Amino acid sequence: MRLHFFKVPFLIFLILSFFSTGLLAQGTLDDYQRAEKFLRKNVEKMIFHSRVIPNWVKDTSRFWYKNDIRKGKEFILVDAEKKSRKPAFNHHKLAKALSRLMEEEYQPYDLPFDSFQLADNGKAITFKVDSRQVKCNLGTYKCEKIEEEKKDPPVSASPDGQWTAFVKNYNLFIRREKTDEEFQLTADGTEKYAYGLSWDWYHLMNESDPSKTKQIESIDVVWAPDSGKLVTHRVDYRNAKKMYLYQSTPESGYRAQVWSYYRALPGETAAAMFEFFIFDVKSKKQIAIDIKPLSSMESWDFPTWFKDSRRLHFFHYTRGYKKIILFEIDAETGKSRQVIEESSKTYIDVYKRFINILGEGKELVWGSERDEWSHLYRCDWNTGQLKNRITQGEFVVRSVVHVDEKKRQVFFMACGREPGRDPYLQHLYRVNLDGTGLILLTPEHAEHEIHLSPDKKYLLDTYSRVDLPPVTVLRRLQDGKIILKLEQADIGDLSAFGWKYPEAFTVKARDGKTDLYGAIFRPTNFDANKKYPIIDSIYSGPHTIRTPKSFRRGCLNTDQAIAELGFIVVTIDGLGTAHRSKAFHDFSYKNLGDIGALDHIGAFKQLSEKYSYMDLSRVGIFGYSAGGYDTARALLAHPGFYKVGVASAGNHDHQMAKAWWPENFQGYPVEKHYIEQSNLTRAKNLQGKLLLVHGDMDNNVNPASTLRLVGELIKANKDFDLVIVPNGGHYLWDHPYVIRKLWDYFVQHLLGIQPPKFQITIYP
Repeated sequence: MRLHFFKVPFLIFLILSFFSTGLLAQGTLDDYQRAEKFLRKNVEKMIFHSRVIPNWVKDTSRFWYKNDIRKGKEFILVDAEKKSRKPAFNHHKLAKALSRLMEEEYQPYDLPFDSFQLADNGKAITFKVDSRQVKCNLGTYKCEKIEEEKKDPPVSASPDGQWTAFVKNYNLFIRREKTDEEFQLTADGTEKYAYGLSWDWYHLMNESDPSKTKQIESIDVVWAPDSGKLVTHRVDYRNAKKMYLYQSTPESGYRAQVWSYYRALPGETAAAMFEFFIFDVKSKKQIAIDIKPLSSMESWDFPTWFKDSRRLHFFHYTRGYKKIILFEIDAETGKSRQVIEESSKTYIDVYKRFINILGEGKELVWGSERDEWSHLYRCDWNTGQLKNRITQGEFVVRSVVHVDEKKRQVFFMACGREPGRDPYLQHLYRVNLDGTGLILLTPEHAEHEIHLSPDKKYLLDTYSRVDLPPVTVLRRLQDGKIILKLEQADIGDLSAFGWKYPEAFTVKARDGKTDLYGAIFRPTNFDANKKYPIIDSIYSGPHTIRTPKSFRRGCLNTDQAIAELGFIVVTIDGLGTAHRSKAFHDFSYKNLGDIGALDHIGAFKQLSEKYSYMDLSRVGIFGYSAGGYDTARALLAHPGFYKVGVASAGNHDHQMAKAWWPENFQGYPVEKHYIEQSNLTRAKNLQGKLLLVHGDMDNNVNPASTLRLVGELIKANKDFDLVIVPNGGHYLWDHPYVIRKLWDYFVQHLLGIQPPKFQITIYP
């Protein structure tokens, strides 16, 4: 066929038009400006009535909450017994009174505080304006500046108010309040072997200038109900090892500073050790609890008193988390008795620990995955023997909300029980202790987030899905009946800006049988005729899931903003992540290096068959923390599929992480799979574009983890990019510069476009 000359310019015009409307009209300045609007803190300003966090009034069913409204913010007071909802105070009168007092103009719905405390039996409120404490009478609306109560050194008061316990010079003291007499209970405490002081994984010590180290002041002391005894621990740092941070840009001066914190690494034996002691107030006797010293690599809750003040109960996980043991302790002798023990060939999930003691030590509600699903069991306290199952079936008990001993009922949150629904959606249930009469109390097809009233009569329930804006109601606990509707989210501004709900989807895992769940985020100017690169938003840490289930998690994350630049962003939870069966979860045991990548890749292939606009030849990936590890791992283990990655705060070698996390999921002792699954081991495999980001003051995942990977990449002569954020901590996902660099990296290397000059603004 002969091509006529006059038609050539027209064909060129068509080709250029195709590219300008198809591939090239992405990653523009307009896209960046629109993406900025979808950052979490900016989206927050476009949704109203979506969040209700109750501040309960002592032991009642009354509470107040801050409500985000179009005019600003208002404070609401709710009385469940009276089924009433009303303003907590007259906002106009308070604004006027406060303006007069502070000599500054305040608006009724833009008051200079976000929280307050009720005072004078609800007749007044107190709050802070800047650094000044203010009290306002709600009858006269007279406001006055008041002096804050002076904070004495931390103490622990006895229930009868006659004694306080405190730590001085690393030793434990008690003081009689009537006479102010002090009694020293211990004399052998030292700086690195102290009684009573709290333990903090993240406590920073300044090695360059010790005067800048904030001392640990809080104490861990628990009094017996009759005030006759107390229990505490003694922390031994003498053999514990530290990790270090190098602060290049301190607040003042030009000399860099070195900071340290105590941190045991997987497989190490040197760690902070904990011993537990009981002290008798009358005799001043010290009673050692006969449980061997526990290390910071293990996990436990503080010993808890029975009401009779004669016994305590205590549990701990053995190192490697393959066993949990529950003890009863005699307060007179310190002797312990093992009540129940649970073991696993893999690990006991610390996030599914349910221990509820009934009848002051007659029975026990015990959580277990012994039948491959997280369920509740009733056991005899004296023998530890099973009495009956409380729950059963192919669903997951997520938490115990309340046990009503009088009515012999358990209230719990679970997911996966309702047919035809996303198995991750949580609902509240009630069941009898004998396992009969299970009923659903929150029937709405949604993710339910609840807050139980202190009097255990009512609950606040906010329910939503990624495609259902939040509704907040007040329910009766006993039957779940709604007694008061509090808020229904208003997303009009967000919708007017073009925002669309993420699409929830289901695909098959690599086994071709197991259902996996995820969500897709598309740009608001989405055009199905275009081809879009895919970005995998990943976090495969086995303790949780990445895919949002509630509305706020769906719209208040980084995914939509990235999509606005011209991408399809997908998040999915592969085999080995949380809240499914034990077998599903155990897939990641000693297998963190898998990261679910084959499930993700398989999902993208299934989705691309349905959505032709998804371009499998251009796939990027990003994540933070464990997701930072996942990102680098994806490029190193699957270089043929993943082309571009941004890895932030990545724990690239699990031998460098805080000991309990890897030992929980990778096992103890440290074996060769730790090395095999280290990103450092695979650095030579890098083919794509990789940006590494880390804060130099990250005391969660030490920046050395990223710098060691950098060293291996340099040895392998690999090209990569690196951003070290001065004074940056672990949580960088809201850092404007880090966000912009992430955007630029994908725009440049996946879209093939030079990013525009742009500075991110978080709007006031």
